[in-house]
Amino acid sequence: MYEEQLINEALRLPPNAIEYHVSQSLSERFPDKALIEGGDGLFNVEEYAEGQLCQVEARATVYNQVMTRWFGRAMDVGPMIWAGIPRMGDPTMQGIRGEKEIVERAKNAWFTVSWQGASFEVLVMNWSDGMNRVYHYWILSDSKEIAHDFLAAVCRWNMEVRGEVLVFDGGCWRKDEELFRAIKDSTFDNLILRGNLKQEIHDDLAQFFAARQTYETYGIPWKRGILFVGPPGNGKTHTVKAIINAMNQPCLYVKSFRDEYRTDDQHNIRQVFERARRSAPCILVLEDLDSLITPQSRSFFLNELDGFASNAGIVTLATTNHPERLDASILDRPSRFDRKYPFDLPGLLERQAYIAMWNNSLQQALRLSEEAIARVAEATEDFSFAYLKELFLSSMMRWIALSQSQSMDTLMAAQIETLREQMVSASAEEAALPAPEAMNALPPGLRRVIPGRVVYRGGPF
Repeated sequence: MYEEQLINEALRLPPNAIEYHVSQSLSERFPDKALIEGGDGLFNVEEYAEGQLCQVEARATVYNQVMTRWFGRAMDVGPMIWAGIPRMGDPTMQGIRGEKEIVERAKNAWFTVSWQGASFEVLVMNWSDGMNRVYHYWILSDSKEIAHDFLAAVCRWNMEVRGEVLVFDGGCWRKDEELFRAIKDSTFDNLILRGNLKQEIHDDLAQFFAARQTYETYGIPWKRGILFVGPPGNGKTHTVKAIINAMNQPCLYVKSFRDEYRTDDQHNIRQVFERARRSAPCILVLEDLDSLITPQSRSFFLNELDGFASNAGIVTLATTNHPERLDASILDRPSRFDRKYPFDLPGLLERQAYIAMWNNSLQQALRLSEEAIARVAEATEDFSFAYLKELFLSSMMRWIALSQSQSMDTLMAAQIETLREQMVSASAEEAALPAPEAMNALPPGLRRVIPGRVVYRGGPF
């Protein structure tokens, strides 16, 4: 019963005394064993065992506290705050797959682990330290070298991104297999952009990832900063997804640098870039960059992006709907975002191609005539791709509501005017918004993010 007594005693101590007490007790109890300890959130031995890479057995003489959570299916699990389990690099959440409905992870437990012919005793514990949760582990082994090898193998495996997108939000990382599967339909084949823009972007990224040896031979830093610029709804996000699919490199996606427990973003910015460096070569996606960076965090962000760290193998791929909101130190300084690609409103040829592509994907009863395709393309000047998509969706919904009594040609002509009115209204709303700095300073409950801008909500969610 020593193991259970140790856990009980430790959790009654002040937070700053727990680690020392457990370490001292284990070293006295097992003088012939090598002891290593740490708090790296990537050390998730249970996930490693589920990958069939080791065997884990919970000690029967200990009450092992296990947290059980239902995720449902195809749910966004959101920020990794779960029953007191640590948030930063949360080991209980690493690699959770989209098909899992019920997930169990140890909160305070003692395991016997078998790995490559070696045996380990592993104690994992969690406790509160003010507003933060602390995760800690201790590994008992026959030798320190074997324990180090085991620790490195577990952390390395949990760090890998395999058929997932690694999403950073709320101050922590989570692997999102559902998101990865969702973007599989976005490819360069079904991407429509002006002129040769699509081919330029594809070739730029493909050549970069293939040219590591050339960069190193000539002493050129092997990193890229790419910025997609243009009004919302013109293909930036689709292009990002297509790149993820085509380049076959790990993808790290940042939704926000902010979290409710910290007053500044510096810790989270550092987390993001440290993880990117460990995952390189990789693609680091910063969508809506103007809403991610605040005046307070700008200098720190620039230092991580283009400071002393090499960032070798990292493509920092950022998008913005509002370049005028970005500081010149981000927008214009060489070596930070060294290539900027414009995503303008589609011209007539692009609108025709997009409408034809959508039309061909529909069942025959919903399709436009060839003449209607030409008329719709002419009538939708100043429509973004997003509004063209909405034109099809809203017209189809209207067709169903009217019991298919009118043709799509007729319905879509009327729907164009409705959407044009919405565009005018949306532009007026955006013009009346407060400055971005003022919106970023608002508490999370008073902000809501919609494509292209942060909008004052006027009350909690």
